[in-house]
Amino acid sequence: MATDLIIRPVQQDDFSHWLPLWNGYNQFYGRHGATALPADVTQTTWSRFFDAAEPVFALVAEMEGELVGLAHYLFHRSTIAIQPTCYLQDLFTLDSMRGRGIGRKLIESVYERAREAGSARVYWLTHHTNATARRLYDQVAENSGFVVYRRPLE
Repeated sequence: MATDLIIRPVQQDDFSHWLPLWNGYNQFYGRHGATALPADVTQTTWSRFFDAAEPVFALVAEMEGELVGLAHYLFHRSTIAIQPTCYLQDLFTLDSMRGRGIGRKLIESVYERAREAGSARVYWLTHHTNATARRLYDQVAENSGFVVYRRPLE
């Protein structure tokens, strides 16, 4: 594990260092070129991190003054719990930084913030082919076995 790793909330002046991580995350999931996210989605996502009325938050992993990972999470209500539920929506580390415990530390930091917010649980999704990430996820959480269905609305 990286000994000089700092996990912290994203700051307004992090944008130019956060953006390559965000783009890398989206590219990993095939959102690039013709299927890239529109710039206004990225800008709106960024602005939500700093809007007190939004339940969306961002953490970054910093090492030697460089951002090397991100975690985006949000809180929402549920029909099966009174407490808010925490959804870890995005988790990404630079390819060159994988295997150093950064993803685990980001997840643990989300767990900590969810506890502080009174959440009953944290959950997330990943693609079934994401074997590298799933090795970590199997160590830090339970695979619920649920299958996700979705349909874009036009």
